[in-house]
Amino acid sequence: MKVAIGDVDVEAAQKTASELGPSAVALPLDVTDRESFTAFLDEAERQLGPLDVLVNNAGIMQIGRFLDEDDLTAQRMIDINIHGVILGMKIALPRMIARDRGHVVNISSQAGKFGAPGGATYSATKHAVVGLTEAVRGELRLMGAHVNLSYVMPFVVNTELGSGLGQARGLHNLEPSEVADAIVEALQLGTVEVWVPKSAKRTNVLGNVLPRRLSEGMARAMKADRVLADADAGTRRAYELRASHSEPGLDPGAPPQPQIPSSSGD
Repeated sequence: MKVAIGDVDVEAAQKTASELGPSAVALPLDVTDRESFTAFLDEAERQLGPLDVLVNNAGIMQIGRFLDEDDLTAQRMIDINIHGVILGMKIALPRMIARDRGHVVNISSQAGKFGAPGGATYSATKHAVVGLTEAVRGELRLMGAHVNLSYVMPFVVNTELGSGLGQARGLHNLEPSEVADAIVEALQLGTVEVWVPKSAKRTNVLGNVLPRRLSEGMARAMKADRVLADADAGTRRAYELRASHSEPGLDPGAPPQPQIPSSSGD
C-alpha cells in the first residue's frame, strides 16, 4: 500500500516515511484541528490516490494519580485521543461511503476495556474509542454502507509512550511490528475487535464471567492494576514533557507529577 504519515512533528514523520521508501509520504497533521485533518487527507489523496484505509493512531498517555491531574492534561488527552479520532472519522468516512469501500482502524488500548489505576483519564479516552467505533459501525450497517471499522487494543508497546511502565505477570511488552501485523490482519479479515496479543481476549472473557471480587483478585495477582500505577516518573519525564506540547493550540501547562501511593505487597 501507499502510505501517508501525518504528524504535528513533520520531521519525525519525514524520517519514518524515508525509512519506508518511495511509496510513503509525510505530511503535517494536527488531529485536533478540522482544517488540518481535511488538508492532510486532501493532499494524501492528491499524491497517492483515493483513500482506502485510515488508521487513527495519534494519542498521548500522561499518567499519574487522578486527583493530582491538572485540567490541561485532561483536556489534551481528550482532544487528541477522542476528538482526534472523531474528526478523522467524520472527514474520512464520507469519502469512503461515496465509493462504497474503505476501512477505518481506531487505535484503542487494553485500558479501553479495563480501567487502569494511574491512568484514569487515559482509560476513559480509550473506552470512548471502543464505544465510538461500535456505535458508528452500527450506523454504517443501518445505512447499508460497505465500509469496515476496527478498534485495536494492544498491551504496553515498546515505544516512548510505553516507557517506564510496570510489568504484568504473564504478559510481555509488545514490539510495534506486532501491532502493525495485527492491523494488517484486521484489514485482511475485517476483524472488528483486535486484541494484541490475542491471548488477552481470553483473560477479558474470563474476567467478565467471574464475580467482581474474583476478577479483581485475578488482576491484582497478575499485577495488571500496577502497570500504570507503578510507572517510573523519572524514566517517563522526557515523554511527559513532549506530550505536554503535543497539541499546538493548547498551552502546555505543567506536566503532571505522578504521586501514586505505595501499598503493601500483593
